[in-house]
Parts: sequence; structure tokens; C-alpha cells
Amino acid sequence: MRRPFVAGNWKMNKSVEQATLLVADMLPGLEAVKTVDRVVCPPFTSLMVVSGMLAGTEIGLGAQNLHWEESGAYTGEVSPQMVKEFCRFVILGHSERRAYFGETDETVNLKTKSAIAAGLTPIVCVGETLEENEAGQTESVVSRQVKKGLDGISKEQSAFLVVAYEPVWAIGTGKAASAQQANDIIGGVVRRNLASAFGSEAADLIRILYGGSVKGGNAAEFFSQSDIDGGLIGGASLKAEDFVQIVEAAA
Repeated sequence: MRRPFVAGNWKMNKSVEQATLLVADMLPGLEAVKTVDRVVCPPFTSLMVVSGMLAGTEIGLGAQNLHWEESGAYTGEVSPQMVKEFCRFVILGHSERRAYFGETDETVNLKTKSAIAAGLTPIVCVGETLEENEAGQTESVVSRQVKKGLDGISKEQSAFLVVAYEPVWAIGTGKAASAQQANDIIGGVVRRNLASAFGSEAADLIRILYGGSVKGGNAAEFFSQSDIDGGLIGGASLKAEDFVQIVEAAA
């Protein structure tokens, strides 16, 4: 049995003061759900204060990105060791990073290897655009992202992976894929490619999340699917009541 996993990606939202209030508001509800791995991913500016608030709890903390080099002349970047000071998790290859900041399968691969080497658990994102979906390219695009993004990762290292399937056309649009559609891609494309890379036994242990307009009202439908192990939650993670409701649905 794969343990359910729900992570909240706050994106570029919340000042330190606002982050403090949000975590304080959601913490009692999150702590009450013991059977789900719960992770919050605030902006870099709030990682230190949120880390302090989560100390002594089982709630995980994640960053939204990192650079693959350990140090150097990379103005504006944050290294794996810097992230590791506060976090156990890091989101990599999110579609917004790919679309707006030029990230490629190759840079996602470098970051994933670097995160694992630093002892972090990467949440590696894959997913097709609306144009790719409508052109019938979902399987080829997602397969490529999985293969290239995880190239060179060993079977042993795969135990530290979490993968998130997020159809780009469903992120922040209010238009979610159907639970069956999402499960078909996660099981038939993502997990199948993981099995090709690491063997079916290892692939069966890797948790694969769905992301894209998941809300308290539809979360249970997604999480009841055989291959969906939880969610990478965007907008709904910015409201304590909504995020707790999603975590409860995963339980």
C-alpha cells in the first residue's frame, strides 16, 4: 500500500506574516490526519519561519525549486544544500517553470539528481499542454518527460521520488481532468514508464500525485482511483479549510 501524499504549492503567494497566519490556521486540522503525508511548499522567503512552526510536527516542508549546483555565481538561485537547511521536499519541473523560465527535461533531470544527492525528496512534475492534449500527444509528451527527467536515476534512488501528473490545461483553470482520465494517464503512462526505468516492483512503490483544479469537493473522486496516490494542490492550498478538507479526503 502506498501511503497517501498531499502537498500544497503556494506558488508566488503570501508574505511571511500571511504565511504565519495560514499555517497557524491549518495546523490543527493537518495534525489530526495521521495517515497521510502532508507537505506545505511556501515561497523561499517564508521557509525559515514556517520551518519553525512545523518543528515537532509530522507536517513536511517543501521548496518550490532549486538549482542543481551546490554553490557558485548563480545570482538569484538557491542550492540544494540551502533548501535542505529547512526542507525535506522540493517541487521540480512544474509546468510554470517550464513555460515561463525555460526549464527543460534536461534541467529537470539535473535538479532531480542534485536533490536526491542532497537527501531531499523531489516532487517531479510532468504534464501536457492543451495543444498537445488536443493533438493526441499526451502519451508521447508525458512519456518523454518521465524518461528524460529521470534519466540516470538508479532503482535504489527511485525510492526517494514522488511524481506529480499535472495536465497544464487544468492548472488554475477550474477545468480538471476527469478522475478516470487522470488515473488512465497516471497508471497507463506515468507508472508504465517508471516500470520500464526501474522495474515494476519499484514503480509500484512510487507515489504519483494528480494536480490541476483539485478542490475539497472533487478530491475524494480523484483519490479513490487505483493509481492516484494524492495531490499536488495549488489554489486550494492557500485556504486552510480547503486544504485540510483535501487532506481528509486523501485519508
